[in-house]
Amino acid sequence: MTAAQNPLTPEPVRLNGSSTNLTTPARALAIGAHPDDVDFGCGGTLAKWAADGCEVSAIVCTDGSKGTWDPNADEQQLIATRQAEQKAAIEALGGTGEVVFLGWPDGELESTLEQRAQVALWIRRLRPVVVLGHDPWRRYRLHPDHRNAGWLATDGVVAARDPKFFPQQGEAHHRPDLLLLWEADEADHAEDVTGFADAKYRALTSHASQFESTMHATTDDEMDAFRQRMTAKLVASGEASGFRHAEVFKLIDDL
Repeated sequence: MTAAQNPLTPEPVRLNGSSTNLTTPARALAIGAHPDDVDFGCGGTLAKWAADGCEVSAIVCTDGSKGTWDPNADEQQLIATRQAEQKAAIEALGGTGEVVFLGWPDGELESTLEQRAQVALWIRRLRPVVVLGHDPWRRYRLHPDHRNAGWLATDGVVAARDPKFFPQQGEAHHRPDLLLLWEADEADHAEDVTGFADAKYRALTSHASQFESTMHATTDDEMDAFRQRMTAKLVASGEASGFRHAEVFKLIDDL
């Protein structure tokens, strides 16, 4: 993994606006490509909102079955492990809502009507005020699952809001108020997550199967370095918005 691919590498954060700190929503739904993406992308924000009474739910689009460097790893066992890790991570953030696994093969996620219908269904069922997800417009995004999960979040919001989309689902249509996209090239919204770095770290370290491949942390010293990288990312985001620690997003409020 290069520095550019590492979600914990501090980078300059370009804030084009001054939007900060949404009122805590009653319900939030984060949509990630893989187990652990939600925790990397918005774990601090979800922990802050959960502590203030928000019902936090998550959708994981893929089964995580390729999330290992061991070519001989048992896929079904890895899938079960990664689901358990994601549930534990949401609990570590204080989440009390649903953790939904769509189960598409890792590395093979597409953004088709079938997947869009699944996401729209869960938006209609869970009725989030705020939806969070990958920014699909990020330049040079390499991983197709991240791109497609981002499209599923944005397109799923559109489908969920309009009653003529997928009426066979039998669920009332639902229009979220806001959409927050993480890893945005031009972030324009910051959430102060000062005091919630520990919760984010606990959530991330719930994903023990990813210590070697994603976090490069298999020893105590490497775990300390991983925590320092995570904190440095929050600090770098906070410097641009006047907070000690922050997570930044592209905010879309015209849904």
